[in-house]
Amino acid sequence: MRLTLFALLSFLFAATAANGASDYPNKPIRFVVPFPPGSTLDTVGRIMGQKLAERLGQPVVIDNRPGAGGNVGYEFVAKAKPDGYTIVINSAGLAISPSLYKKLNFDPIKDLAPISLVAQIPIMVLVRPSLPVKNLKELVDYAKANPGKLSFGTGGVGTGPHLAGELFKTLAKIDIVHVPYKGAGPAMMSMIGGEIDMMLIVVPTALPQIQAGKVRALAVLSNERFPSLPNVPTAKEAGIDTWEVAVWYGVLAPAGTPRDIVDRLSAEWTKIAAMPDTMEKMQSAEVEPISGTPEQFSAFLKAETVRWAKVIKEANILSID
Repeated sequence: MRLTLFALLSFLFAATAANGASDYPNKPIRFVVPFPPGSTLDTVGRIMGQKLAERLGQPVVIDNRPGAGGNVGYEFVAKAKPDGYTIVINSAGLAISPSLYKKLNFDPIKDLAPISLVAQIPIMVLVRPSLPVKNLKELVDYAKANPGKLSFGTGGVGTGPHLAGELFKTLAKIDIVHVPYKGAGPAMMSMIGGEIDMMLIVVPTALPQIQAGKVRALAVLSNERFPSLPNVPTAKEAGIDTWEVAVWYGVLAPAGTPRDIVDRLSAEWTKIAAMPDTMEKMQSAEVEPISGTPEQFSAFLKAETVRWAKVIKEANILSID
């Protein structure tokens, strides 16, 4: 009799869980954006949220939770109920934080379930126009001839552009000095003013200054040239084969979220990313929409975590409390 009761309860539990997943979603979805309104991540999140709401037939409510390089929002989602009604869009910092912060209250690999990569923005190399270099090779030669004298600015320690610069130092075997600023905007103004020599920066932020002729673009760190800058070569074309770095975004749910819900969200985004209006909106923000399976995103996240851990260790970047 006990066995029969146990079997009945197990059946009812499984049936309830299956039914709960099959009618998903039946209420609004909270979509956490771990950066402030107006950021590129916020823009991408709102484009994605609107399209998901149209496809799923339920509101997708944007919840901005900035702080600690995105970790406040990631932790909130990592500890949320794994029912598919709380998801988060992440920046590339999710793969950097485990090596950059002394303590995280969550594990990006164990506590979050990857759904899909969403978008990417390549990083590019800029120099002040008065610097006597016209291409990446000349920049490397100049740096080797003047060790420790060239400075590169970024929006802060541990950001994607900062680590791209540290990787550049290793690949090119050069000695250049990092100058962190409180944001890419102040760094750009300093370079235009001649206070620093070069920058690593995402394309959308750099584009107006390039078009105005206030800075010189040497290379884009992607495997293809950027559509808005067809005359700017890739780093590989300019002579450095393995220097590909992008700011990338993905979407994740709490670990333990039912797999059929994860698969549903991933499949919906794959369809959305291919829609002409989605591509138009993304491209207007100078962002490239991408997609992939949960397995592909999981493998990518793990690989990026290992990649940047190595760079951070070799560059001896101090951990953040």
